[in-house]
Amino acid sequence: MDEERWVVPGSTRERPPGEFVAASDPAERVTVTVIVRSKHSSAPPPGHLTREEYAGAYGAGEGDLERVEAFARDHRLSVIERDPARRTIRLEGNVAQMSEAFGVSLSTYKVESKSFRARTGTISLPPSLQNVIEAVLGLDTRPQARPHFQIAEHAATSFTPPQIAALYDFPSGVDGTGETIGIIELGGGYTAADFSAYCAQLGVSEPAVTIVTVDGATNSPGSDADTEVMLDVEMVGTIAHGAKIVLYFTPNTDQGFIDAVTTAVHDQTNEPSVISISWGAPESEWTSAAMNALDSACAAAAAMGVTVCVASGDGGSSDGVNDGAPHADFPASSPHALGCGATTVSASGGEINSEVAWSDSGGGVSAVFALPSWQINANVPAPPDPSGGRGVPDVCADGDPNTGYAIRVNGTSEVVGGTSASAPLWAALIALMNQQLGTSAGFLNPKLYTLAGYPNSPGPLHDITSGSNGAYEAGTGWDPVTGLGSPDGARLETALR
Repeated sequence: MDEERWVVPGSTRERPPGEFVAASDPAERVTVTVIVRSKHSSAPPPGHLTREEYAGAYGAGEGDLERVEAFARDHRLSVIERDPARRTIRLEGNVAQMSEAFGVSLSTYKVESKSFRARTGTISLPPSLQNVIEAVLGLDTRPQARPHFQIAEHAATSFTPPQIAALYDFPSGVDGTGETIGIIELGGGYTAADFSAYCAQLGVSEPAVTIVTVDGATNSPGSDADTEVMLDVEMVGTIAHGAKIVLYFTPNTDQGFIDAVTTAVHDQTNEPSVISISWGAPESEWTSAAMNALDSACAAAAAMGVTVCVASGDGGSSDGVNDGAPHADFPASSPHALGCGATTVSASGGEINSEVAWSDSGGGVSAVFALPSWQINANVPAPPDPSGGRGVPDVCADGDPNTGYAIRVNGTSEVVGGTSASAPLWAALIALMNQQLGTSAGFLNPKLYTLAGYPNSPGPLHDITSGSNGAYEAGTGWDPVTGLGSPDGARLETALR
């Protein structure tokens, strides 16, 4: 062990929930992802860089990558992948080697018969790597996120995705042709037979679906998360049925989550123009190093004109944390993501009669990310921590399971809602608009806050002014329940044009 060590900022891990089993087997194999700093000292501005241009200007520097590789050799770790554009190096070794290299103790824990490896405290490195490494992911494999869907037991009503698209007046005459929608999945599986049957039932052409495996995860139907996967695919696939759909399957760890997002953002084969994420967790359950790494991936997407739509959570203002305080869900709270909340919709005769905030829609104020410039006039409430301030969500759409979506999962029909439905709905809308505009909408947030602005009436969003998610109330203008509102697709496309 090196005499002097540099502590990686934001790497502190608390003791995980569950039962301590034993110290990890020293011979157990471990693969970690090391996030290396950008060669550029400042973050990239939103724009439309090509993936090659981004890699050249904002990727990892060769000297930094070589320093990490030298460190790996010194500690008998194998370099199994290096990607300058993603700023990642993947290292492999056993528990004993990893523990010595990163100054950690690794143990096995168990929650509900599921075992995982965990660490507590910080990660430390030799002084030669100070400020070179931003995060080390994969030493700890505790489950990081959860899907944000809910299955209705007795739905009052339900919609198909094309029906809700018509209610929100999505652009007509386009189907997403030429666009690619990437979807991040941290579990579950996609069943082609179900998707084919669903598309046939709705009378829409079936889009192509490509599966990309990340960190060894595979398309694995057979768990509750299948509902999330099929909701995502069926939502985007029956609205933007001319678009190509790419599913990025990854393990449910912070390493898997970040590796999947960076893979999708920098995917030069499929080149998604929109990414949909319906998984997340309260900010308090993440390390700040992991949050910063994932936010950096979303910032890279914004720089390349890729829109990242993220569900804002399904636990109301508490986000499922039982401490009596409000919590924002991440990665929806990333200032480079389009946070998507949920509403309850009543409709008849092809028109929306009423739309109110869904009581379980996640929303609030980040304790981590500062108030963005484009939210300065949005009257965001005071943050729970002075360093925070970013308000969530930005937009919303129907997501109450009692006015949810009739989908097909494992051969049966289910009515499903949650903010998990709102994120892919917005992703499908953006794909349609991209086709109609002839260019990618890219990072929408600054534009939306300008377009929604009052006195823009009628604006391109339906302002939701009633309902609550616990600590917060919907009201005129932006609010921490429904954001700026739900879409008027045709008006929004016109406004962006």
